[in-house]
Amino acid sequence: MLLMPINMCHPGMRLAKNIYNDDGMVLLAVNVELSQRLIDRLFTYGIDYIYIQDSRTNDIIQEDIIQDETRTKAVLEIRNTFKKVMEDSNKRGAVNYYDIGRNFRDVMKMIIDDLSAHQGAMVMLNNINVKDNYLFQHSVNVSIYAIMLGISFGYSRENLETLGLGALLHDIGKTKVPLGILRKPSQLTEQEFTEMKNHTTYGFNILKDEPNIPLLSAHCALQHHERINGSGYPRGIQGTEINEFAKWVGLVDSYDAMTTTRVYRRPLLPHEAMEQLFTGSGTMYDQSQIALFRDKIAIYPLGITVRLNTGEFGIVSKLNVTVPHRPIVRVLQDESGQELKEPYEIDLSTKLSTLISDIGEIKVGEFDPDESMPTIF
Repeated sequence: MLLMPINMCHPGMRLAKNIYNDDGMVLLAVNVELSQRLIDRLFTYGIDYIYIQDSRTNDIIQEDIIQDETRTKAVLEIRNTFKKVMEDSNKRGAVNYYDIGRNFRDVMKMIIDDLSAHQGAMVMLNNINVKDNYLFQHSVNVSIYAIMLGISFGYSRENLETLGLGALLHDIGKTKVPLGILRKPSQLTEQEFTEMKNHTTYGFNILKDEPNIPLLSAHCALQHHERINGSGYPRGIQGTEINEFAKWVGLVDSYDAMTTTRVYRRPLLPHEAMEQLFTGSGTMYDQSQIALFRDKIAIYPLGITVRLNTGEFGIVSKLNVTVPHRPIVRVLQDESGQELKEPYEIDLSTKLSTLISDIGEIKVGEFDPDESMPTIF
């Protein structure tokens, strides 16, 4: 299968994996043939990539380390909790937070169990579900990244739950920020940015008195924008003054935000985001945490279509566990986009002069769409 950007898909292609909405409902099922109308709708729903069937790559199958049921439950709990906090605050100015921690304990157990069952595997978060709300999916992604890194770091189960809760709820303070600021499609004014930064304090105040939320988890909401050189907010603390869990959350929060499409900018390519993180290594982010992140996160998922600096086109066919940012690529087309009669694989960990220069640039042939295809949406 191929993992292709939605803007490069053509009518006639067939889905290789289901696409879900935030309620866990299947919107498009495996084997559905795409029409231009469906492609446009998927783009409108905020889907960046989809899996496409391809006879040249039938042997490449990605096993999701997070089950669909786990992600769906996590997104639903985040959505319902955030909406409840927002609605209750608007009504009374105060809210009973008692159920927040209790509800998320089950979610934490599911995520930790899924990730623990795949210890040694690298995380590949190429979620293709409909993004009804960026904030919900982002919160789940950050928790998955953080827990996997915590497992690799050797945290106990209790510490994994504390870290996971802090990661999952790190942005809960945004429920107090006006929607006009949260959804503004252009750059924020200085006054608006000041209000946006208040989400860290808002989040801490929501969580600190919640009996089922550890105080260290609440500090993840407060400190995930602090940086070790003191350049962060809200307090400008530095180094060891920043809670260790909050440092993990701040690191993966930055990466997921950089690599996600937003209304005001295109996403960075995975290696571009990683380069930005390394630029801040030792000044903004902890060096040892970035090194572990690099070693445990597969920034190029299996099946992703890529272009090499040689001009050739191919897909990531295998991962290098020891060097995840330099995978094995199956070259399918030459620099002019012509199909190779004999595709071959190149190991980027040994061919150091060859690099991935772009994602989703593989050229495909023309397709004849089936206009009689039933409407799915």
